[in-house]
Amino acid sequence: MPLTALRRGYTIAKTFRQYQLLDVLPAAQQPRPLRWLDSALFWVGRKHSEQPLPQRVKLALQTLGPVFIKFGQMLSTRRDLLNDELAEALAQLQDRVPPFASHEAKQRIEAALGAPIEQFFIDFDAEALASASVAQVHSAKLKHSGDEVVLKVIRPGIEAVINSDLQLMLLAAKLVAATRVGKRLHPVEVVSDYRRTILAELDLTREAHNAMRVGANFSGSDALYVPKVYDQFSHKDLLVVERIYGIPVTDIEALNAAGTDMKKLAERGVEVFFTQVFRDNLFHADMHPGNIFIDVSDPSDPNYIGIDYGIVGQLSEQDKSDMAAIFLAFFRHDYQRLAQVFLTTGWVDRNADIHEFEFALRKVFQPLQNQPLGNISFGHVLVSLFRTAHEFGMVVKPQLVLLEKTLLYVEGLGRQLYPQLDLWATAKPYLEHWQAQRVSPKQQWQRLQDHGPEAIEKLPEIPALIHENLQLGGELLRQPQRILASYIEQRKRLHKSSLLFHGGSVLVISSTILLDKTITIWPSIALAAVGVVAWFIAWQVRKPA
Repeated sequence: MPLTALRRGYTIAKTFRQYQLLDVLPAAQQPRPLRWLDSALFWVGRKHSEQPLPQRVKLALQTLGPVFIKFGQMLSTRRDLLNDELAEALAQLQDRVPPFASHEAKQRIEAALGAPIEQFFIDFDAEALASASVAQVHSAKLKHSGDEVVLKVIRPGIEAVINSDLQLMLLAAKLVAATRVGKRLHPVEVVSDYRRTILAELDLTREAHNAMRVGANFSGSDALYVPKVYDQFSHKDLLVVERIYGIPVTDIEALNAAGTDMKKLAERGVEVFFTQVFRDNLFHADMHPGNIFIDVSDPSDPNYIGIDYGIVGQLSEQDKSDMAAIFLAFFRHDYQRLAQVFLTTGWVDRNADIHEFEFALRKVFQPLQNQPLGNISFGHVLVSLFRTAHEFGMVVKPQLVLLEKTLLYVEGLGRQLYPQLDLWATAKPYLEHWQAQRVSPKQQWQRLQDHGPEAIEKLPEIPALIHENLQLGGELLRQPQRILASYIEQRKRLHKSSLLFHGGSVLVISSTILLDKTITIWPSIALAAVGVVAWFIAWQVRKPA
C-alpha cells in the first residue's frame, strides 16, 4: 500500500476514534478489527463527546473532507437504512470547499481546449463563481458571439483522492458487512452505489449529455428551462454552458417581493418531477436547492431553471409501473395490493409471509388513514414503505434510492414555497392518466411499432424451428431408445457413481469406528484406503466418456 494511502488510513482511523463513530453500531456488533484499531490508538483524545451521535458523525465527515462529505450527503437519502435523526444531521452537510488557484483552473481549461482560453473566450473571470469538492466554475463570454457562459472544470488531483478514499471506505464496509447489523445495512452495496455516482461526476461529457437530453425533453416547455450546452467544448474535464440569471429557489423573500404565484410554482415543481419520471424516464436526481433557480420574468407564470445534471435517474418500464401501482394502492388504502406489488416485483424475499407483510404495512399506514392527504408527506410514505420492506429482505435498487431522494427534495421544496401544497392531489390524476395511457390502444400500437421490426426479423426462423422440433418429436416416437440413449447412459453412470460414493463413505466411517475399538490401526487404514479408492472411481464413472 502506498505511503499516502497509509497516512490517509491513519487519519480516518484517528477521526473515527476522536468522534467515537463505532457507536453507530451496537457494542456487540462492532467488528473486532475496528475495535482493536480503535483501542490501539489509545493516545488519541476524544472530541465533542457531549454531542449526540448524529452530530458527531456529521462533524467527523466534515473533518475527513470532500469525498466523505459527499458520501454523507448520499447516505442522508438512505432513510430506509438510517434513522431520521442521523439522516437529518447528514443532510446538513455542505459540499463547499475553498477554490483552487486560478492559474491551475486556466491550465486545466486550456489543456481540455487544446488551445489558449483567449482563442475561444473573452472576459474570463479568474475568480471562481462557486467551488465544490469535484469541480469549480468560472464565468466568461464566447469570443465569436458574446454569449455569457460558465466554464466548469474538474479539480486537479481529485480522482486520485477519490479512488484512495473509496478503497478505504470499501474495506471498512466489508468489515461492517460481516456483522448481523451490517447484513441489514448492506454497506458494501451502499459504498458501491456511491462509487458509481461520484466517478460519474468526474466525467463532464456525461453531464453535458444528460443536460442536452433533459433540455430536449422540455423544449418549448413553460415549466423547466435547461441552460444551453456548448457541446463543441465538451471534454471529460470541462463543461461550457449558458450562464443563467434567476432567483435561487430558497430565496422566498425575493420570490414574494417579485409577486410570484407561489401555489403555481409549487405545483409546477411536482409536475416537472412526475413528467421526468413517468413521461421521459430521465429525472434530475440532484435537485437540491443550490441547483434550482426561478425565472420570474412573468411572476404569474414562473418557471424553473435546473442546472448541474451530473446525476440523473432512470427507471425500467416495470419499475415505473410498480411505483405507480404502489402509490395508487396507498391512495386507496389497499394494503393487500401494496404487499402483492412488493412480492411480485421481487423487491422483498419471495418466501416472505404475505399476510405478515400486509399486517406490517397496515400497522405503519393505518394511523394515517383518517388524516387529510394534504397533511401526509409523500416522500416519507415512500421511506416508510422501503423501511418496512427492508425488514422482509428488500435490497433497494440504486435508481429507487435516487427516486426517493428526489421526491423528498421536491416535496420539501414545494411545501417551503407553498405550505398548503397537496402533493397527493397534484400527483394522483397524473399517475392515473399515465397508467391509463399504458394500456391504451395508441400505446399498444406504439409498442408494436417499437418492437415489431425485431419480431418480424425473427419470423422467417419460426417455420424452420417448428419443423426441427416436429422432426425431433417424430423421431422420439419412432425410435425412443436411440434418441434417449445418451440420457439413459448418463443416468446409469450417475447411479453407479452414487453407489460407489455411498459405499466408500460407509467404509471410511467404519474405519473411524474400528480405530476407536481396536488397538492396531492397520485394519482401519485399509478400510479408509478402500473407501477413498471407491470415491475416486465414483468420480471417474460420473464423468462422461
